[in-house]
Amino acid sequence: MIRVLIKASSHLAKAGLESLLRSHPALRLVEESAEDNGRMESESPPDVLLAESDTLADLAAREALDWAGAGVPVVLLVRNPAMEPVANALRAGVRAVLSSGADAPEIVAALEAAALGLVVLDAGGVETFLHAPNAVARTASATLVEPLTARELEVLRLVAAGLGNKEIASRLQISDHTVKFHVASIMGKLGAASRTEAVTLGIRHGLIMI
Repeated sequence: MIRVLIKASSHLAKAGLESLLRSHPALRLVEESAEDNGRMESESPPDVLLAESDTLADLAAREALDWAGAGVPVVLLVRNPAMEPVANALRAGVRAVLSSGADAPEIVAALEAAALGLVVLDAGGVETFLHAPNAVARTASATLVEPLTARELEVLRLVAAGLGNKEIASRLQISDHTVKFHVASIMGKLGAASRTEAVTLGIRHGLIMI
């Protein structure tokens, strides 16, 4: 069961999203308490935050970026992803950027992928991302300067699946210190500044399939 918190630009938009998702068996909608409204809950954060906004510059989107920065997977719905700085949102930790016109199956699929640590983009958002010079300058070549080792590929794919260092260490039966070493090496080879960016670049290089 994926616990989803919905934030939207209006009560009407929020009600519409709740209506789309409420009956889905894999999702459980959660609410902020009155005293926690407008700030992140520290005790029991949602598994995924679904945020609707006209643009990434709006208040609702900026609040969503705060949640992403705190480690909560975020799915953003915006009016026109092709016109938005999608690469900036991904660097900030957002897991998915879709059109606000996406239907229920698309939104559910994005929420499930985000909960697993995967990245999902609207077709228009993909085009924007691939043509953003700041986003793809480091990935212009299809070949890495130094390829990832087999173990690093394993670690990268587990990072993409949303596993933390301790979980990866347990899964691969190696120490936490070794996992940290591999993650640092992966980020260095990919030219990534964060785990999220490493996953994004891994997808760009065809190292991770979504």
